[in-house]
Amino acid sequence: MYLADMAMDNGMPANVSITGARSELGRVLARRRVPAGAVGAHVNVAGQHANTLLHDGHAWESYVRVALAGVRRAVRAAEAEHASFLVHASFAFVRSVEEGHRLAEPLGAAADVILECERLALAGAVPACVVRLGYLYGPDSADLRAYRTAFRLGRPYWCGPPKALQYHLHQDDAAAALLAAARAHHAGRVFYATDGRPLPFRKLMDAFAYRVGRRTPLHLPLFAKPLARVIIREQHMQQTALTMPPRAPSPRVPRWKPKFGDYREGLDQIIEAWGE
Repeated sequence: MYLADMAMDNGMPANVSITGARSELGRVLARRRVPAGAVGAHVNVAGQHANTLLHDGHAWESYVRVALAGVRRAVRAAEAEHASFLVHASFAFVRSVEEGHRLAEPLGAAADVILECERLALAGAVPACVVRLGYLYGPDSADLRAYRTAFRLGRPYWCGPPKALQYHLHQDDAAAALLAAARAHHAGRVFYATDGRPLPFRKLMDAFAYRVGRRTPLHLPLFAKPLARVIIREQHMQQTALTMPPRAPSPRVPRWKPKFGDYREGLDQIIEAWGE
């Protein structure tokens, strides 16, 4: 656990503590100015390294260990610090499980752990809420930089079915949502934070490829799935095929609105942040 009330790049203290602060989302969160209502809160983002479609599924191999240890550490730290509130970052795709969709293994086992982490966070001594985030993307993503390199080399990627909708969220918007949720009257609640416009992974990544100079990126065809399994984990294939409802999930984090509600604006911000 890392205290994020140290000096930040802008010289302002964060006044929150973070479990998982060395993760990509943790670093984004630590850079943000904290609204007055969130001062004294603890935010758990351990396990969020897996909450993206930008890896080939390898992040799920360490997820169970990192996420369960992280939420237990966050609950203990929040109590020891006398934190005013605990915000636990979770995954929006588990909504499909609650709506009766049976996930095949191994993604089904990951979903069970995600829900268990939510229960542990809400059962702690410190008042807590859960924020289920869309699949993360943003300029801090090392995996997105790897995609940039792959596209420039002309390599194909696994994009899944062309009409399977997923929930996405820019990393900056995710950090803002977690801080907005840190309010005492949100105790016991489960909220969602997505960009509000579900779209297929293929559409998101093709638009990104175009922005880094690849007009027509190559897709691994669905019939190549048996061969693709050599380098792509089954969880990634399952996620890209898992279709979310077309409406934005609710309830959304109160008094929060994504800055990058349009994925194209989010991608443009990434290119600008990279100085390209």
